[in-house]
Amino acid sequence: MTETNLERRRFFGLLAATSALAATASAAIGCHVAESKASATAEPPGDEWSRIRAEFNLSPDYIHLAGFLLASHPRRVREAIERHRAGFDANPALYLEAHFEDQKPVLGPAAAYLGVKPEEIALTDSTTMGLSILYAGLPLGTQDEVITSTHDHYATHESLRLATLRAGAKLRKIVLYETPSEATAEGMTAAVARALSPKTRVVAITWVHSSTGVRTPVRAIADVIAQANQSRDKDRRILLCVDGVHGIGIEDVTMADLGCDFFAAGTHKWLFGPRGTGILWGRAELWPLLHPTIPHFGQAAYEAWMKGVDPPPTTADMMSPGGFHSFEHRWALGEAFEFHRAIGKRKVAQRIHELNRQCKEGLARLPNVKLHTPLSDDLSSGIITFEVAGLTPDEVVKRLLDKHIVASHTPYATSYARLAPGLLNSPADVERALAEVRALAGKA
Repeated sequence: MTETNLERRRFFGLLAATSALAATASAAIGCHVAESKASATAEPPGDEWSRIRAEFNLSPDYIHLAGFLLASHPRRVREAIERHRAGFDANPALYLEAHFEDQKPVLGPAAAYLGVKPEEIALTDSTTMGLSILYAGLPLGTQDEVITSTHDHYATHESLRLATLRAGAKLRKIVLYETPSEATAEGMTAAVARALSPKTRVVAITWVHSSTGVRTPVRAIADVIAQANQSRDKDRRILLCVDGVHGIGIEDVTMADLGCDFFAAGTHKWLFGPRGTGILWGRAELWPLLHPTIPHFGQAAYEAWMKGVDPPPTTADMMSPGGFHSFEHRWALGEAFEFHRAIGKRKVAQRIHELNRQCKEGLARLPNVKLHTPLSDDLSSGIITFEVAGLTPDEVVKRLLDKHIVASHTPYATSYARLAPGLLNSPADVERALAEVRALAGKA
């Protein structure tokens, strides 16, 4: 037995298992895999989008326009979860050892989708976890400043507050736009450019604001920061960090297109990944800047501990939090990326933007309704916010639910009603929702 295998067995604390036990587990798993493959051969009827919708177990009794909160799993993701669950149930110790260090089925598809290298991706449980370990790991000092916007979510604000509090750094929030429906790429970019100072070390933004539906011009902001970095020492360059959860799974872009340095996102929203999964991507050359906050159980870090030596420089793998997770969900994540790639990223983006355009234009025409999300595809993505005169956002959501339309409202100090047509919706769904909002507005 090699030294590495010996150390791995020490880590798991496994006793030697008999070949008969292993064979029994493999047979049980293999049987289930065969059953899953057989069920996957049935082709649901209808056009392409109906067939895609049929891959999900969503209740047909509702029009689901809040699917971005937490995804329903498509069939291939459900079946992958079930295969891993069956393997754990048959023989948890052996199944864990066999798969623990093999992340290729997840990282490969994720990297292909993002246009990056697998070794640049850390696996997390959510956007919040990704943002937290990213900002807590930044090498901030008392003379450093972090800039974010007033429009960002609690997860960003609180992660940054805690990180800057520990480091003694300054956190500053800037306004990117006064009126969301009138936001412009030039205005948001200029706001960031004006805010930069010699002390700025990090700019933390959100790709698509769940508060307003505004999509920020990440590439243009990245270019402004790149220009500012030209006159800075390498160890003082400004890092652009992005919460990308409401863009991933919609937009047809890669990390190179965005131009940011780090990108965190849960994958259980628009991407339809297993619930409780996420990714944190960073440029390969920047990972050594970060300090892990949660011990990682990967081979490099664990072997360093076993040998009593300092761990190597930080890598993306070392930023994946250790401990035991819901592995049947994490290891099924690759199927979600492949599901989107099989449809086609461009086709996904076109479909979601078409539905959102239909919804935004319809809301904009309604009396007593105020649309807050920009009409332009370039300035919005999948989330649409609006108000109905005389009704609170909560009342709008409740009355739509009475009509079996699932909407939501923004959980911010200033709240709006929110619709989010996605890949599992149809133009008819959007028209039905618009008709019900029209009825509400007519009673205002």
